[in-house]
Amino acid sequence: MRIILSPDAEKTYKYFSEKALVYKSDKMMIRAILYKMDFIIKDHNYGNPIRKDMLPAEYVQRYGIKNLYRVELLNFWRMLYSINDDGDIEIIAFVLDIIDHKTYNKKFGYRKG
Repeated sequence: MRIILSPDAEKTYKYFSEKALVYKSDKMMIRAILYKMDFIIKDHNYGNPIRKDMLPAEYVQRYGIKNLYRVELLNFWRMLYSINDDGDIEIIAFVLDIIDHKTYNKKFGYRKG
């Protein structure tokens, strides 16, 4: 199994990587992302599956996804990934986004209670 980052996820990962040189909290976030990616490699169904009717249209249109999983990170951040398992030789986990809680709520249409 292989993990690929979308341009958006890669941008966020690079942001935390650069800040990790100075800030301990950002270094912890990088460790958390890598730790969770390791879990995904070992079990490609790791995380919480998102119902098909809840898939953001943005991801369906942009990446053609048919499934989506949510993995919780530190400080209410989320990592969202999809699995490409259409009979190819290799299973690919495609990390679509690494987003904060507020952005996650907006993307999935949740409102403040």
